[in-house]
Amino acid sequence: MRNIRLTVAYDGTDFHGWQLQPNRPTIQGALIEVATRLTQEKVMLFGAGRTDAGVHALGQTASFKTRSALTPLELQRAFNALLPPAIRILNCEEEGPDFHPRWQAQAKTYEYRIYRGRIVPPFEQRYVLHYPFPLDEEAMAKAAPLFEGVHDFTAFAGADGDEEEGRQREPTREIFSARIARTSRANIWTQAFSPTVAPVEAASASAGEGKKPAEGACCGEELAFTVRGRSFLRFMVRKMVGTLLEIGRGRLAAGDILRQFELRDRSAVGPTVAPQGLFLVHIEYPDRWRL
Repeated sequence: MRNIRLTVAYDGTDFHGWQLQPNRPTIQGALIEVATRLTQEKVMLFGAGRTDAGVHALGQTASFKTRSALTPLELQRAFNALLPPAIRILNCEEEGPDFHPRWQAQAKTYEYRIYRGRIVPPFEQRYVLHYPFPLDEEAMAKAAPLFEGVHDFTAFAGADGDEEEGRQREPTREIFSARIARTSRANIWTQAFSPTVAPVEAASASAGEGKKPAEGACCGEELAFTVRGRSFLRFMVRKMVGTLLEIGRGRLAAGDILRQFELRDRSAVGPTVAPQGLFLVHIEYPDRWRL
């Protein structure tokens, strides 16, 4: 059996999330349908994590095993010919037999986009949270790194568990970096589709981590929260963003983040913001899992 790894980008607007559901369009369901058609086999396809309804991905990872003789390039072309236009296979390759996209993932990068202009362009509204009202962006930028480190994120997650199917509902998570800054739309699109821009480097650049911002980024109309961590609880990034917005509005203080790691009170942090601004940007794996 060959183990095929897919790198998948998708617009999640018209799907009921990643996970397969009966009688509802999902990303996993669409991929399984096409894989079954191509291989004429009963396919079990796994993803690195479950994105919710309305959440997008620039670099989701999935894998399935097959006896098909189709090459990775042939599979990629066939997938893209048969999938809905909202789902694209960016890369297809053969991995070692033990590779699993969920259990071998070392880190994930998410980005949440907030449009700050007075009028959101109609072709952007599916991919941003529109918030044109006053915000103390400097206070938000100072508060964001407080999420970094190993903490109990109970207060910053939904009540129904983990984004990753099968994991224990352990609330402790490790966040490697968390930044919020003004950015430009070009950054997020090019990091997935340009072969010259590495996803992690682009994500770091948009977050202001050791790289000079792209020209015009400092005065862009969008505020981007970029967070990189080992794994995430369900709704965790969206509640982190909701908390930063409450800090920007002056309703919470930065210290409330630290207090809620101890108190674990979901009602004392910000709300879960809408899904359409959230992107799964990139997933990292150790080199030893490659063939």
